Amino acid sequence: MALALKRIPVSLLFTVAATAASYYPPPGKWESRLPPALGLNAAKLREAVDFAKANDGGWDFQKDQVRTFGTPLGPLPARRALTNGLIIRHGYIAAEFGDTAAADPVYSAAKSFLSAVTGLAVARGLIRDVDDPVALSIHDGGYDSAHNRKITWKNHLRQESEWEGEMWGKNANFIGHESFGAGERRPRAIQDPGSFYEYNDVRINRFALSLLRLFGRALPDILKQGVMDPVGASGTWRWVPYDTAFVEIGGVPLPSVSGGTRWGGGLWMNSQDMARFGLLYLNRGNWAGRQLIPASWVRDSLVPGEHGPDYGYLWWLNTQQRQWPGAPAASFAAIGNGSNTIWVDPEHDIVIVWRWHSGGPAMDGLIRRVLAAVTSD
Repeated sequence: MALALKRIPVSLLFTVAATAASYYPPPGKWESRLPPALGLNAAKLREAVDFAKANDGGWDFQKDQVRTFGTPLGPLPARRALTNGLIIRHGYIAAEFGDTAAADPVYSAAKSFLSAVTGLAVARGLIRDVDDPVALSIHDGGYDSAHNRKITWKNHLRQESEWEGEMWGKNANFIGHESFGAGERRPRAIQDPGSFYEYNDVRINRFALSLLRLFGRALPDILKQGVMDPVGASGTWRWVPYDTAFVEIGGVPLPSVSGGTRWGGGLWMNSQDMARFGLLYLNRGNWAGRQLIPASWVRDSLVPGEHGPDYGYLWWLNTQQRQWPGAPAASFAAIGNGSNTIWVDPEHDIVIVWRWHSGGPAMDGLIRRVLAAVTSD
């Protein structure tokens, strides 16, 4: 019997959450349990997995990348794994399909990892208040104009910065077919920071550079030491910079990574490591009793902004149940091109990672099938 889904106010996102996962997988292995032991109907869960396996999205790096996004700036793999993923309940693997050990680009799911890195900056006192202008801390010329010096850390996190300029050879206006492919945009009037939402990888790349300067260390190192190593991730993931995206800090050239693989490079990770990251956020930044990311940061990251779609601090939300109509309002996800998805459901204590599928309706279809398999909370 399908579960009745409840509309949940944003303020209750973490008060109605299911019990924190009782199991945290150690490095190098992840325990599976039979569906009934996890409160899941085995036949219905099998139907969900069969549905996922039948919905590979068909993305091809060679045929689709340049046409869709324009001239690459960094490397791309020759091929990808077929659709694959995991369904996690109470911390255990309930189902797994495809090659979940393949370290493929996650595309814009990397933005949610940038959000986690920002949470580490807040926890360490490098950012006092997300409402502070970035220009108070970053003095590399990128925030010198009268317009750009108004931009706050929160504006970047909500994709409302309206930052003006160029990053690594790409203009923030997305003007030019060769540079941006099918994603090119028409000129428009730039709005005040904080007043207009636009999904914009150039501005996110500026944000990533600002975080690099703030830490004075490469962001992959920050993520590795602060998040991925503590959650027991494999050694196969990489955050690959563009070919020319290096800046000198303290006399040392450091890579400035991107918030996606729109122009090559980006975060390359397997589904198992993505699921660990999702499990960390399911448990409010806590891993086996160790608070890696402040719970307050996770909470604030899942509050939607006033402009644009259901979007928090570089996380996609479902508070209006428009993103996934069949999912709880409290669910949220990291999403990248190719439908690389980490979906988190605190209400039912579930994490789903699904890679290379056919898009939003398919994701909602999988979610509905998985939730139909839930027999007990």
